[in-house]
Amino acid sequence: MDFAAEMLAAGHPTAGWSNGPGYSYPAHSHAYEKILFCVEGSIVFHLEGRDELLSPGDRLVVEAGVVHSATVGDAGVRCLEAHL
Repeated sequence: MDFAAEMLAAGHPTAGWSNGPGYSYPAHSHAYEKILFCVEGSIVFHLEGRDELLSPGDRLVVEAGVVHSATVGDAGVRCLEAHL
């Protein structure tokens, strides 16, 4: 089962987004937990004291309230995410 189908079966529709090489997201947090799934390219999430590299097929859970930022890799990135 692919990520989108898995999330939809669990009642969590997905949304997609993409960014070009080197794009960066400033530090922020969300009031909800989310699961990110890398489809193409790469992105590094900077989470309270650790970095998590996502490449195609990787997923990351970001808990509600966790401050995080991110930096897109050299080839850009395309991800899916679901909010829990």
